[in-house]
Amino acid sequence: MAGLPVAQVVAARLRDVPDFPKPGVLFKDITPLLGDGAAFGAVVRDVAGRHTGSVDVVIGIEARGFILAAAVAFDLGIGMVPVRKVGKLPGTTLSRSYTLEYGTAQIEMHADSLRPGQRVLVVDDVLATGGTAAATCELVESTGALVAGVEVVLELGPLGGRARLGAQPLHAILTV
Repeated sequence: MAGLPVAQVVAARLRDVPDFPKPGVLFKDITPLLGDGAAFGAVVRDVAGRHTGSVDVVIGIEARGFILAAAVAFDLGIGMVPVRKVGKLPGTTLSRSYTLEYGTAQIEMHADSLRPGQRVLVVDDVLATGGTAAATCELVESTGALVAGVEVVLELGPLGGRARLGAQPLHAILTV
């Protein structure tokens, strides 16, 4: 895989799972990518390389976003903040509800996770309808912090998630 464009590395390590999490949904599984050290490293270096020196903290969206965000934050030498499903964080939280391609949900982060003016990179595995990413950006902005960028490994273009993010700077390694 050495020398291949990172989008080709991602494409080669995706697995389609039909009818998950419900009938009619074709789930794009990145766990084969995560299980390949060279491929995973290429993705982390690619994302971190775009944001070196321009972000103060990385947010990872539950659950696969945690894995990616933690590795990117480590590579950048900065902290990572988890955004979780409701009820999973102790202490005072901020929350947002959102819609996704197969239902509705709510996410939370600790109220004291970010400071006004901090530059935040939001990281997730897949951008589908954009509900989770948009809700996360709203959480960031509610603290006075700034969304410096949104990074995803895979964008499902036909689902229109990019439009839900408005003017937020978004980069997808691979769009299908």
